[in-house]
Amino acid sequence: MSLIAAAPPLVRTTPPEDPAPLGRVSAGVWWPEIDLADLRDAMRLDGAITPDRLLHATQEAVAATISQLATWASTREQQGHASLEDVPALKVDNESILVQRFRRAVYCHAKANLLERYSDYDTTGRARRKDQEDTRDDQAEQHRRDATFAVRDILGVSRLTVELI
Repeated sequence: MSLIAAAPPLVRTTPPEDPAPLGRVSAGVWWPEIDLADLRDAMRLDGAITPDRLLHATQEAVAATISQLATWASTREQQGHASLEDVPALKVDNESILVQRFRRAVYCHAKANLLERYSDYDTTGRARRKDQEDTRDDQAEQHRRDATFAVRDILGVSRLTVELI
């Protein structure tokens, strides 16, 4: 008697003790740099997302986040703050909560982008079911919501807008 076990292929990821230099995304001196290895680790992105895909998604995420914060940032620069880190704010673990929220917004935008753009990619070679697509769409929306919350928290505005129709 023999047994043939069909398991999904292994996806190699870089172990933390041997970090491959994925690089950083910078948007000038005012904004914090985004470390791609940290993003990959924080958002649980495995080796199925190539470094190039991660870079492109992160660049778009940084651009989208900065676009949403442009007016706010311009006001802070006019007040004499040299960087986001310099804007007075609560510090958690010795880091400005504004920097943490900026990073969260970028990470969530990037993950949502990857979930939407590569939802047809399947490392197992099996066809995707409709419920799997719905789950990915829901996950992408949750990440977009979290990014919106982070941006709104930086702006100091409510997370919820309600209108009567």
